[in-house]
Amino acid sequence: MFTDNKFPRTNVAGVSLPRMLIGTNWILGWSHRGVAADEMINARNRNKEAIADIVEVFLSQGIDALMAPVSQNPVTIEGVKLAEDRTGKKVILIDTPIINVDDTPEARRETEAIIKGCSDAGATFCLPHHSSVEELVNKNKRLIDRLPDYTKMIRDNGMIPGLSAHMPELIVYSDEQGYDVETYIQIYNCMGYMMQVEIEYIHKVIWSAKKPVMTIKSMAAGRVTPFVGLSFSYATIRPCDMVTVGCFTPDEAREDIEIGLAAIERRAPNLEGRSSPNKTAAMGESAEDAADPFAYGTV
Repeated sequence: MFTDNKFPRTNVAGVSLPRMLIGTNWILGWSHRGVAADEMINARNRNKEAIADIVEVFLSQGIDALMAPVSQNPVTIEGVKLAEDRTGKKVILIDTPIINVDDTPEARRETEAIIKGCSDAGATFCLPHHSSVEELVNKNKRLIDRLPDYTKMIRDNGMIPGLSAHMPELIVYSDEQGYDVETYIQIYNCMGYMMQVEIEYIHKVIWSAKKPVMTIKSMAAGRVTPFVGLSFSYATIRPCDMVTVGCFTPDEAREDIEIGLAAIERRAPNLEGRSSPNKTAAMGESAEDAADPFAYGTV
């Protein structure tokens, strides 16, 4: 399946990043589907060995950046370190911590400790979680109140600041105000799943952003196939932008990487067809064609 091509890269604040980022919802148990799916994920993947197995596949193709609330989930750090030890390759950590944004001295001290924890965990980027930052948005004044306090904390701890956004206003207001933000996370997928406004408007926000955008929920939390989700994302974002990809197994990681690379290279992915019952009759294929992995969706 894999070729000698390593995954294309972009640059964020002087740091080279792959245009595919390792997502962790299907590693840490956040399926966005239901309790049963969450428990299935946790039972399989919430251990350092399973995490390392998945991360290793990405590292083999030069995909060396992982997004998660890393410092607040120590098992992620353990799995990443195990993958690094196995491969001799370094993983760039994009931490998305939940912080306390109350305007009190106690909350500030709590958040300073959380952000220091991100640095101690080895994060290169720190993008406070959308659920925290969105509490600071002032739509009337088009401001993100006290955001500079938190970006300074991030800089003071040796990391690169960014913003995790579900609200597209975060990107718009940050650019307008010139906040010290080097990259954005934004939900973007072909279904509009969890997006607060229509796809066309988010597309415009991404293309107008002054900094590279890390898109998330590319497969709408499993509601579309990787071929549909990744093909849409890479066809409609800029060359500087990235797509975050979650997967459940190392084999899924291999498929996602090939589909993403094919989308960027404007070719068909080199994957076998699904073994659906009676597929050949529905498609008018012969039995010989059905046995050929290149006869279905690959030429």
